[in-house]
Amino acid sequence: MSMEVTAWHQLYSMNNRPERRPLNRATLRRIGAFARPHRRRITLFLLLSVVLAGLAVVSPLLAGRVVDAIFNSEPFGVVAWVALLIAGLALAEAGLGLVNRWQSATIGEGLILDLRTAVFDHVQRMPVAFFMRTRTGALVSRLNNDVIGAQRAFTDTLSSVAGNLVQLVLTLTVMIGISWQITLLALLLLPVFVLPARRMGVRIARLRREAADHNAAMGTQMTERFSAPGATLVKLFGRPARESAEFSARARRVRDIGVRSAMNQSVFVTALTLVSALALALVYGLGGFYALRDQLEPGAVVSLALLLTRLYAPLTALASARVDVMSALVSFERVFEVLDLKPLIQERPDAREAPEGPVAVEFDDVRFAYPSADKVSLASLEEVATLDSRGGEEVLHGVSFTALPGQMVALVGSSGAGKSTIAQLLPRLYDVDSGAVRLGGVDVRDLSFDAIRDTLGMVTQDGHLFHDTIRENLLLARPEASEEEIWDALTRARLRTLVESLADGLDTVVGERGYRLSGGERQRLTIARLLLARPRVVILDEATAALDSTSEAAVQAALGEALEGRTAVVIAHRLSTVRAADQILVIEDGRVAERGTHAELLALGGRYEELYRTQFDEPTVEAVEAVA
Repeated sequence: MSMEVTAWHQLYSMNNRPERRPLNRATLRRIGAFARPHRRRITLFLLLSVVLAGLAVVSPLLAGRVVDAIFNSEPFGVVAWVALLIAGLALAEAGLGLVNRWQSATIGEGLILDLRTAVFDHVQRMPVAFFMRTRTGALVSRLNNDVIGAQRAFTDTLSSVAGNLVQLVLTLTVMIGISWQITLLALLLLPVFVLPARRMGVRIARLRREAADHNAAMGTQMTERFSAPGATLVKLFGRPARESAEFSARARRVRDIGVRSAMNQSVFVTALTLVSALALALVYGLGGFYALRDQLEPGAVVSLALLLTRLYAPLTALASARVDVMSALVSFERVFEVLDLKPLIQERPDAREAPEGPVAVEFDDVRFAYPSADKVSLASLEEVATLDSRGGEEVLHGVSFTALPGQMVALVGSSGAGKSTIAQLLPRLYDVDSGAVRLGGVDVRDLSFDAIRDTLGMVTQDGHLFHDTIRENLLLARPEASEEEIWDALTRARLRTLVESLADGLDTVVGERGYRLSGGERQRLTIARLLLARPRVVILDEATAALDSTSEAAVQAALGEALEGRTAVVIAHRLSTVRAADQILVIEDGRVAERGTHAELLALGGRYEELYRTQFDEPTVEAVEAVA
């Protein structure tokens, strides 16, 4: 490693220095558990690193031997054999270097695979409450930046420490054997090489942190403004000139920081390269003095000069080894922090399958409170100093009802009354605190996750779709579905004609969240997905609330197909959609305030009758004046 490369490495390490902290033995044990499957490769990797370090010391000695042979007018055969030996060592070093790099890449990429898979699988088991609180960017960073940072512990730091330690011991031993005086003077110059890096590193690190903050702000601005809803909001209410000015100001500051950082780095590297040149001058000057007095061989002077670069490089690298180790440990700890967050909803070891045939839905004295943040989230993933302490207050108070096989039960009431919460308990997006939710007479907590997915189908208000083709969005429900079954689902969802008219048909990409489709088309596509899944129980959470009358009519026709012959729990804002329900529950303040059919509840003259009259009665002159 040249002096200039060493300078850049030292500077990089100082720039990325984490806060000082003691080594965590528990973290080291867990790292060992992840590394255990790769232990044979790691052992071979370390052995090769040691061999390569030894070869790096031998070459300067052979170069000195050539100089001595020439100076002493030895036979050409001696020079030729030494030159061939140098060439052979160079070939061996190149070959072993490639093998070692392959081992390094295999270990590193294997570790990345293990860590990413572990985090991804773990995150998929987290409850919906976790995703409602976590910032997506922070979570993705754990899967990318932190996993790669942890990988460097094996591919860079481990080999660097082992190889540099061996090279340093061998180099010092050889140099002291040649001339302890010159070696001592060379070591005295080391502080001049290392100390400026620390001071310059702090300065550049401060600039880079400021640049990172500005880049993060620009990234957030672009992410929010470049999404379909964000772009629409800016066009409707935003100020494009102000947005551009804010972005340009941050971008200019990043440019200025980049120029200052580049100049600081160049000045630093140039200065340290100059120091290395002065050190070489010292070796040649003092070594030449000893050689002229016959106290040192000419070849030894050349060997010392070449070994000098092999001395400073490992010394500098080992000086920053703790920084590298701590950086890797921080990355591991951030990954383990996610893995240590226990999923609130877990499948029991003896989980059952759902009963065959039609399925009844039963809520038995259900009480529920949303979990507090400390049970489902991390402050670092929410990017806050402390977690929100709110939560734990009961929102459902003894809710009980039954939907028999093939029946439709409708939930109506004011916003925030608890209707959607009831719907989310059925597929175990949350678990009840007391009471029970049953499917076919079996508590959902006793069912396997696959059994719940196969039994239940849900259509929500937003009709979420992935940025993928129509085909892939449908096959999410049943990957093994045939082409004929896909088209049948689209036909029943009143969407076949539209899909056939598209240039790419089923292979049409719907865009982020399905924004290339209209609201009604997007909702009908989610209904087609539900039809393809063939669930025995259907949950509709205000599936038509955000649609105009024309789109609602098309979606209602599709919903008729979805509900036919199935047990259904329907949350409705528009009461016209639930008149035919077998049972209507009026939910207020987390309780069932009223229950009965449409006619029975109107005759009762209670809260349902009030909601119905609000929606369907003509407004009075007094009401219009009051609104005005």
